[in-house]
Amino acid sequence: MKINLLPGMSDPGISGEKNDVFIFDIAWRMKTRPLHFLVMLQQDLHVHTTYSSNDSAIVAEQTIALVAAVKHAGIVGISDHFDSLVDGYFEEYEKEIRQAGLKVGVEVDGHAWAAEAANYIVDYYIFHCRDRDADYHSLDKLLATGRPVIVAHPNMLDTNLNRVPIECLIEINNRYVWRTDWKQFYSPFKDHFKFVISSDAHQPNWLGQTVAHYAAEQLGIQEYLVF
Repeated sequence: MKINLLPGMSDPGISGEKNDVFIFDIAWRMKTRPLHFLVMLQQDLHVHTTYSSNDSAIVAEQTIALVAAVKHAGIVGISDHFDSLVDGYFEEYEKEIRQAGLKVGVEVDGHAWAAEAANYIVDYYIFHCRDRDADYHSLDKLLATGRPVIVAHPNMLDTNLNRVPIECLIEINNRYVWRTDWKQFYSPFKDHFKFVISSDAHQPNWLGQTVAHYAAEQLGIQEYLVF
């Protein structure tokens, strides 16, 4: 277990070993305050906000400011739908995310948007790869940018992981992993790819990864930290 001090706290002399699933930030509230445990995920790079204006699951409260304030993970990235950002919204989107101290990502819906998305400066891509030639070819276009490419909830999009370049990162998605036979889908590839775990949060109460972490643990998959 890794022990980090929260701002303004004194070191109580507690130490521990790294836990590959969670970071437990332990704050010592000196004198009049008790010891508090803040359970924090290591990373979450698939988070949506009100910038995903074309998504009916988004609620008005799901703002960049709120996600930054909640700080549910050590590394948080915002990855709104790219097709919602191309009509003059991207600069504002990027600026707001950078000012909040978060990573800038976009979720790209298949080959139709890949070439254009590759021209935008982001920290990483999340990509919808359906089982069609054009989508698999688009993975190569995004990888050529040198930025991380995460294949989004492949179990829900019937992605053939045999056709996905090994350089891609494969997502275990808290929103969707339980909707298919995830053991059958992921098991053949658990030693082939690096995997990231994501919430795919569209609402504040979705900012969690409990089911996805359970699936990863059952599969014997260790989460890969992108940043």
